[in-house]
Amino acid sequence: MIKYLFPFLFFLTIINAENIDSQSEELADEYPIENIDETIIEPSVDCLILQDENSIICKFETNRAVEDQDIVVQWIDPQGDVSRSRNMIVPAGHGSIYDYRYINGRLSGSWTFKVLENDKEYTTSFELQ
Repeated sequence: MIKYLFPFLFFLTIINAENIDSQSEELADEYPIENIDETIIEPSVDCLILQDENSIICKFETNRAVEDQDIVVQWIDPQGDVSRSRNMIVPAGHGSIYDYRYINGRLSGSWTFKVLENDKEYTTSFELQ
């Protein structure tokens, strides 16, 4: 019985391997890699306030690069003072980075989240009450 089982499993493996290859060719025709790599977005920042988790999460989204990118992230309080400034690295091949703060202990009012990348500046504002 075992001598029939091994050839049968080998046969199934060969057939499925060929099937997987043909499916990947179909997907490659439908979704060419060139289009994915050439996708260029406008860098942006956005913040989300999660009251139930006592958190503010901010995201900087940029184009993927072959090399690490140095950025500066700043949290500016309602009085216009820089509450926190961090040097961060967007790793090669990545397109976003997150920073977060807790809500407790923050001044009420309009906050600004700013990202400095090379000579460009990206900002967004949010309200804490």
